[in-house]
Amino acid sequence: MLSGLLHLHWWEYVVVTLILTHITIVSVTIYLHRHQAHRALDLHPIVSHFFRFWLWATTGMVTKEWVAVHRKHHAKCETVDDPHSPQIYGIKKLMLEGAELYRKEASNQQTLDAFGYQVPDDWMERHIYSKHSRLGIAIMLIVNILLFGPIGLTIWAVQMMWIPLMACGIINGIGHYWGYRNFACEDSSTNVFPIGILIGGEELHNNHHAYGMSAKLSSKWYEFDIGWFYIRVMEILRVAKVLRVTPKITIKPFKTSCDAETLQAVMTHRYDVLAKFAKSMKRTAAVEIVALKTSKRFASVKDFNVLKQVKVWMYKGSAALPESDRVILDAALANSKVLSTIYAMRQELVALWARSSLSKEQLIQQLEAWCCRAETSGIVPLQRFSHQLRGYA
Repeated sequence: MLSGLLHLHWWEYVVVTLILTHITIVSVTIYLHRHQAHRALDLHPIVSHFFRFWLWATTGMVTKEWVAVHRKHHAKCETVDDPHSPQIYGIKKLMLEGAELYRKEASNQQTLDAFGYQVPDDWMERHIYSKHSRLGIAIMLIVNILLFGPIGLTIWAVQMMWIPLMACGIINGIGHYWGYRNFACEDSSTNVFPIGILIGGEELHNNHHAYGMSAKLSSKWYEFDIGWFYIRVMEILRVAKVLRVTPKITIKPFKTSCDAETLQAVMTHRYDVLAKFAKSMKRTAAVEIVALKTSKRFASVKDFNVLKQVKVWMYKGSAALPESDRVILDAALANSKVLSTIYAMRQELVALWARSSLSKEQLIQQLEAWCCRAETSGIVPLQRFSHQLRGYA
C-alpha cells in the first residue's frame, strides 16, 4: 500500500490540515489585506515574501489581482460595481459562487489598472507568481502526496476549498448579510463573530469597514483578533511595523463649544457617532411609532412591521430601505414631528462630513449649528447626544 514519508494518526492529519489552512488565512489577512491592500503595516521583506510564496502555493492568488478586487469592493461597496455584494448578487450566489465572482473581477484589466497599484513587481512576481499562478498549487499537491500519501490529496482539496469558502463565502457573503454591528457604516457590513480565530480576525468585518486603514480589527473589549496578536508578536521580533490603528475615542464632558479638535474627532469616528446617535434615539423613535399606532393613522400590519425596523434607517438611512418601505417611512415622518426631527438631524449629521468643499472653519460652524438645533429641539435624548458630541476629542 502506498504511503507517504510521514505516518500519522488520523487526528494528527486533522491537526496538520488545520495548521496549513490557518497559515493560509494568516497570509491573506496580514499580507494581502492589512499590508498590501490597506498599507496598515509594513512587513520585513523575508516575511512578506514567505506569505507571497505560501499564497502562490496554496491558492494560486496573484497579489495585484486580490488587492485590486478588494480595493474596488471598498470604493464601490454594495453598488452594481461591487465585485462581490450579497445585496446585488444574493447571499446564495456569494456562498456557492463567490470564488467565480472574484476570478471574473480579477480578469478585468480596468480594475487592475485603477486599483492594483503599489504592489510587488519584482522578477519573481512577473516571471513566476503571476505568470505561472497554477504551478504553485500543483507543486503543493505533489508535496502533500509525497509527505502524507493518498490522504495528502484530501488535505490538498481542503486547502484549495478553504479560501473560497471562508473568504469569498463567509466574509464577502455573510459579512455583509448577517451578524452584529458596532458602527453605523453606510454599507451592510457586519461582525460575523466577536472571536476572530477561524478566519484570522476577518470575522470583525463591520469594524474593518468603519476603520479600513487600521491594522487591528477588534474594537470592543470582548472581541479578539488573532491576526492582530500575530502582528504584535512580529513587532516584538522586529519583522513588522504597525503604521495605523483605530484611534481611541476621548470624550471631554465639560466642553461647551465645538472646535477643530471636535471636528477632527467627529470626522474620524463618524460611524461610531452615527451608531451612538441611533442607539440614543431608538427608544424615542419606538415611543413615537406606538403613538402612531394608537392614533390609528397606520392601520396596516405591514406598515407597523416596517416602522418597527426604525433601527435600519437610523443606522443606514432610508436609502437602505426598499421603495415600498420608504413610502411608509415618509408617511410616518409627515405625521410625527419628533420622528421627522430625528430623521432630519441624522441626515444633516451625515451631510456634515460629506461637505468636503467647505473649509475647516465652515465645517466647525456647521457642527456648532447642528448642536444648537439639537439642544433646542425639545427632544431630551437628542439634547443629551449633542452635549456628548461637543465633548469628542
